[in-house]
Amino acid sequence: MEALGKILVIRGGAIGDFILALPVLAALRRQFPLAALEVLGYPHIVQLALAGGLADHVRSIEARPLAGFFAPHATLDRELADYFAGFSLIISYLFDPDATFRVNVAKCSRAQFILGPHRPDEASNAHATDVFLQPLAKLGIINPDPIPQLRLNGGFASTASTKEVQRQNLSGGAAVLALHPGSGSERKNWPEEKWAEFASRLSDVSDCRFLLVGGEAEGDRLTRLSARLPSERVELAQSLPLVDLAFRLRQCRAFVGHDSGISHLAAALGVPVLVLWGNTNQAVWRPRGDRVKIVQSGGRLEELPVQRVIEELATNHFG
Repeated sequence: MEALGKILVIRGGAIGDFILALPVLAALRRQFPLAALEVLGYPHIVQLALAGGLADHVRSIEARPLAGFFAPHATLDRELADYFAGFSLIISYLFDPDATFRVNVAKCSRAQFILGPHRPDEASNAHATDVFLQPLAKLGIINPDPIPQLRLNGGFASTASTKEVQRQNLSGGAAVLALHPGSGSERKNWPEEKWAEFASRLSDVSDCRFLLVGGEAEGDRLTRLSARLPSERVELAQSLPLVDLAFRLRQCRAFVGHDSGISHLAAALGVPVLVLWGNTNQAVWRPRGDRVKIVQSGGRLEELPVQRVIEELATNHFG
């Protein structure tokens, strides 16, 4: 394929969905090193691509005029039409069952348009990253690396708090263990009381520090969990911008969490990850990486014993 000027990748979805599409960006970078690569997605998520050097520019998918591109025979926004016209290749992972978006983009852009799957077909048991990479075969990209990797640019961190945490964690001292006791669905969560017992027992037998991770949904949970631990050994990372959280996670010795986007983020950063897994299809959705360990209890997460999690952590991450 001849040299490309500008490439646009369109990817919505939640944090985990975007992390699982990182191999697409990495493969395009390797195949077309001179092309400018842009990502259209949710702004609080796609900043990760900039921080990892996987995109040159990002743009918000939440712009109201974009809705017109999903309506047949709509009057298309001129600024967005000019925007799409500036690309020579557009790869879209948007849900577009009747191809309305694709047809409207073609009205204003001569770019080669490749439609990727919005979600994998779970019946196939093919991992999501493999599914998202399949459309790249049309570009001559064969057997790309399917492991999401996020190598942060140290100069990207913008907040003083992030830089301070980096300085503290790099200065030595006790290892930091990140705990994310939540997820996007309560059914994917280990019971809160087991998290409390797990953290308390680790605190009693080690000198590790704890980074408690969560958003608004885990707010009260983090407060209750931190109250069970020595205050000088606990730090809350609550509702942080994702890039700031990524820099903090990168400095941790290990991460323990559920089937969630944050677990995918930690795995992509290369942090040893222990995932407490319920009944989601592991073949399709598990975080990928050689430092990821999945722990299950017959699909019934509430029955997973605290002692087993402690043993798995010691064996796979601190042992």
